[in-house]
Amino acid sequence: MPHTTQLYQHVPETRWPIVYSPRYNITFMGLEKLHPFDAGKWGKVISFLKEEKLLTDSMLVEAREASDEDLLVVHTRRYLNELKFLFERVEGISRATIIDLDAHQGNGHERDFMGDKRVYIMDVYNRHIYPGDRFAKQAIRRKVELEWATEDDEYLTKVERNLEKALQEHRPDVVVYNAGTDVLEGDRLGGLSISPQGIVKRDELVFRMVRSLQVPILMVTSGGYQKRTARIIADSILNLYGLGLIGPESASVSAQNSDSPLLPPEVP
Repeated sequence: MPHTTQLYQHVPETRWPIVYSPRYNITFMGLEKLHPFDAGKWGKVISFLKEEKLLTDSMLVEAREASDEDLLVVHTRRYLNELKFLFERVEGISRATIIDLDAHQGNGHERDFMGDKRVYIMDVYNRHIYPGDRFAKQAIRRKVELEWATEDDEYLTKVERNLEKALQEHRPDVVVYNAGTDVLEGDRLGGLSISPQGIVKRDELVFRMVRSLQVPILMVTSGGYQKRTARIIADSILNLYGLGLIGPESASVSAQNSDSPLLPPEVP
């Protein structure tokens, strides 16, 4: 008997391709403030975008929670994985690329898709920090290891050059983009030195190259252990919108570099 699910819903064209729920913001009697990760980051991003008059609550997409029965379509009870769900349930998805630009090696999805030819992984990370998973590195198809305190010019050049080659080597049906902000200068856990403007430019670069191929892209915001990352994520979304790379009816955009200003000279 076919599996019945309530996960899928009609999304009106007037809504933005931004998935958010207040439940993303984790609180526990104030103890979350003791953790280096800003557990309320996503709510702050949405607040910034509302202040800029970019969107309202009615324009957001709130995802429905998957039931155990939904997840067990593609997993055992011991293990679950979202991208595998796409392969099994979404028509037309048979090849995927993961672009992991978080400061840490993405050993989780690397172990998940070890030996799976459908998934191409490009990982750009600080080679000196956690997790240093040598076994998982075998799953990386395009590996870019960075040194301590890598700055904008070197970082953006390596991201652009390697992403271009990655998209040539494996033409995906969907791209999952891990847009970690722990690459930001001053992040003690990331150990890199990318400016706020550099992060905004990085996201623009990825979206331009992927959208030029008419490939859908899913961006997740991932790591970032400073309070100011929420503002930077919001600024990046505003920049992508201003360039026509995201929005209810975002058009195809050339992969060439833009001369449009990304941000004011100073970012709070």
